[in-house]
Amino acid sequence: MLAQGLAEMNLPLDVAQQSKLLAYVALLQKWNKTYSLTAIREPERMVTHHLLDSLAPLKYLPEGALRMVDVGSGFGTPGIPFAIARPDWQLTLLDSNHKKTTFLRQAILELQLPNVSIITGRVEAVEPEAKFDVITSRAFADLGDFIRWTEHLLADGGEWAALKGVYPHEEVAGLPASVYVDHIDALQVPGLDAERHLVHIRKQG
Repeated sequence: MLAQGLAEMNLPLDVAQQSKLLAYVALLQKWNKTYSLTAIREPERMVTHHLLDSLAPLKYLPEGALRMVDVGSGFGTPGIPFAIARPDWQLTLLDSNHKKTTFLRQAILELQLPNVSIITGRVEAVEPEAKFDVITSRAFADLGDFIRWTEHLLADGGEWAALKGVYPHEEVAGLPASVYVDHIDALQVPGLDAERHLVHIRKQG
């Protein structure tokens, strides 16, 4: 199912990367029994709803090495699938929930992901050593709040890349005047009968 979905999305990942993605699902399933990290319990649905749904935006994101922060990462989506698919990226996964970041630390250890770091805390209080080229989130907050809470984290020339379900007309209309929507990509996720959009936002000027 994973291999077929990747082929449909024209996303060539090697056998080792696909194995890591499936190992992540297995680990999530194991921890879920105790910690209830996700409402989805079947590994097949985790492949579509967590792996393929997270990987669908990849071809709409910048090529080459970059620094990215996944805000409100939860159990690691899209951050961990991104880190497996793009080993040249430096990923920071940020969440205020200790239970979830404990899982994330175990996941990066077991999956051997040296390009990932974890921060436990509220995004507004985070002071990174270096700012980020891309700030992403998946179902984290209203776009306006997302921008306001994370504006201090964005590097010059960087962008927000927010994963949303249906086209967020009202949220776009409520964005602060300091930013603008560069463009919005409609995403197709194999096996998922739901709307998905990637909203690219940049600072004015």
